[in-house]
Amino acid sequence: MNKQMLKTLFKSLLIVAPIIIMQGCGSGKNPISGLFGGKKGKDGSSKEAGMDGIRNGQINAFARKGYKQVSPDGMVLIPSGSLMMGQADEDVMSARVSMNKRVTIVPFYMDDTEITNHEYRQFMNRMVEDSVSVLGEEFIMSQLYPDTSVWTKDFTYHNGDQMTEYYYSSPAFDMYPVVGVSWDAAKYFCKWRSQLYNTYLTEHKSFRSPRFRLPSEAEWEWAARGGKEGAKYPWGNPYVANGKGCFLANFKPYRGNYRADGYPYTAPSNAFNPNDYGLYNMAGNVAEWCEDAYAESYMPVTWDLNPVYNDENEPRKVIKGGSWKDVAYFLETGTNTYEYRTERRSYIGFRCVMDRLGSVPGRE
Repeated sequence: MNKQMLKTLFKSLLIVAPIIIMQGCGSGKNPISGLFGGKKGKDGSSKEAGMDGIRNGQINAFARKGYKQVSPDGMVLIPSGSLMMGQADEDVMSARVSMNKRVTIVPFYMDDTEITNHEYRQFMNRMVEDSVSVLGEEFIMSQLYPDTSVWTKDFTYHNGDQMTEYYYSSPAFDMYPVVGVSWDAAKYFCKWRSQLYNTYLTEHKSFRSPRFRLPSEAEWEWAARGGKEGAKYPWGNPYVANGKGCFLANFKPYRGNYRADGYPYTAPSNAFNPNDYGLYNMAGNVAEWCEDAYAESYMPVTWDLNPVYNDENEPRKVIKGGSWKDVAYFLETGTNTYEYRTERRSYIGFRCVMDRLGSVPGRE
């Protein structure tokens, strides 16, 4: 074999080898798929009726037909991925609790907006109608009903009477984020929403769904960045206004000028542009409860795969995203702070997530 032939063979290998490797990483045929018998369809289910079960001393079990997890109303699919979690800019508070750490997140569904007054009102109506005899009126009204007085209690010498009287009850604020809700109340809402959804699915002879819950801090941060690696804000870097000078979120841009972004208090839950995952107000408007207990040692003690820090003895719970009354630092995706689980504030709301089970078609 002469040198010219060797060169030609080498070039051919350079072309063919990557193709073979790429085929091995894709969704091609599994080389061991035919070793265990049974004719299977494209979805892995048996083509022959009655094949499931134990036959001739052997297990024959295939994927159950009819199961398909769909996105719940008002939710969007957040794909799996990896991010450098933590502060994406200067730690101006010198807190040193948001140190950088590479983590991986599995796919999940997330509400595209914060839970609104009108959505939470559906929950409260059902509680009053169906659960008074079980939970008691005092528990429902004192623990689950939004504290409308937060608009005057949170701020010294503040004329918040109109917000106290109308914010939760008036149709003018139906699509605004609910506030005055504790971490415990938000968790109860998730539990009720899960029961409501699964009751419907059971009645219609469908497979049960994973439960609704609060997002972990890591999930929230991954979703907020919208797939942008190292993004300081949900829209990217490094400014809080666009080229026309319009602010990109509802926050406190200047000293005392809360109206500069268009809203003196909260804004509608779908105000401003969504991030690349289709999520609204992941910065500003209201800060959002997360599942995690707050810990200064969060980064070194949590795992790097889908981390969440649970500690029932820790009353402080993580809040993310900043709010209408916060300066820009608290809008940063990597900034985290806390509030006590039983506290209710005029600037803290929440949104729900749901696990996506199995692989995501087209996203493997």
